Amino acid sequence: MDSDMTSAHWYLLLGSLLVALVLSRGLLARLLLSSATIYLIFGFIVSLIVRHGNSLNPMHHAELLGRIAEVALLISLFTVGLRMGVPILDRRWFVPLRLAVFSMAITVGLITAIGVWGLQLPVGAAILLGGILAPTDPVLASGVQTERGQDPDRLGFNLAGEGALNDATSFPLVTLGLAMLPKGGLAHLSVWHWMIWDVFWSSGAGIVLGALIGAVVGHVVVYLRTRHEQAVGLDEFLALGVIGMAYGVAQLCDASGFLAVFAAGLAFQRVQDLPRRGTVPLGAASGAVGHEYETLATHSHHASEVMGDAVRNFNAQLEHLAELTVVIIIGALLPGAAPVGALWWFIPTVLLLVRPAAVASGALGMATITRTGAMMAWFGIRGIGSMFYLMYAINHGLSDSLSRLFVALTLGVISASIVLHGASVRPMMRWYDRSLSGLRR
Repeated sequence: MDSDMTSAHWYLLLGSLLVALVLSRGLLARLLLSSATIYLIFGFIVSLIVRHGNSLNPMHHAELLGRIAEVALLISLFTVGLRMGVPILDRRWFVPLRLAVFSMAITVGLITAIGVWGLQLPVGAAILLGGILAPTDPVLASGVQTERGQDPDRLGFNLAGEGALNDATSFPLVTLGLAMLPKGGLAHLSVWHWMIWDVFWSSGAGIVLGALIGAVVGHVVVYLRTRHEQAVGLDEFLALGVIGMAYGVAQLCDASGFLAVFAAGLAFQRVQDLPRRGTVPLGAASGAVGHEYETLATHSHHASEVMGDAVRNFNAQLEHLAELTVVIIIGALLPGAAPVGALWWFIPTVLLLVRPAAVASGALGMATITRTGAMMAWFGIRGIGSMFYLMYAINHGLSDSLSRLFVALTLGVISASIVLHGASVRPMMRWYDRSLSGLRR
């Protein structure tokens, strides 16, 4: 194929990829290949075909790539929030919170030590590298017990909750690392400002604002539908609107937009019906599978469920597109990454030593020496969050030499994580399910 890729070539390649994924889904499962692995390989091959001058460069296109990763991250966080039926103040959040705070901080600390002693980085740069690589990905971990609901599997709930929360809790450490760099883009940041605003205010305000927006919008829509038969339909706009409102308000208030969007999803899916006096739930429609959408959407016993299902289904499709886009980009960036000799030991150290040590230390006292603990220690999948923070750092004053090093290290860790975790998720889940079945018996 000619190295000059026209729009027709791109349409043909992407269309063929999507159709092939649908047709070969069963075969991929038998080959232990995840869809993310296929996206990664596809992006890598396309980047080799396209001429170097036309390819993406993370240093030149950092703002564009950062925006793409940001949008993908917002979609994934809202979608994860919609899937998790556990109340925000439920005690089951204790484990994901510890993983997202303590284990994340330990991960950053260990990578900082590795960066200083193994990579000869300044302390600020090493902290920044730890902040970039610490977040785990709730989207790429979706193969680990995707159905969570009100009574979720403990493993799936912990991994999804950790991935959603640490995408936000790692941000203060990223800004701290940038502030400690000489001539960094955030060099004006003071310690007190960092503690008060980036750590405490950002997290707390983000959760409160997001929960309020998700709950208020959800209740207003249900009220209008059940009392006035208005605001019916356009559930896709509703999903995007809640994401935009939560993120925008949080950013304007210097709060965590990522936590706000996640909390908005949690609150939105918990909106309850407003049954009208003298009404009863609808039964199955005679001679049909069910009732029309408008009938259910405006009925006071079913409106919230219909609204939640519609928004959840739409966001699930958006999530797949976001994963496709970002992972293809990661694969496309791989051939242009600078060769770094430390990759051969850095990648296994982060995935095989740092993650288990951080989970064991952060969850100390919670009986992690179990199959569930072993699975949590292994499935610390890196993905969209690391990509976003890498581009954020490049956009905020990271030097060219550090940018090239960080691009190589980050893309190497993400790619290895996608391949290894994608190949291992099915056999390990079978092992985990057998262990649960044995315990029940």
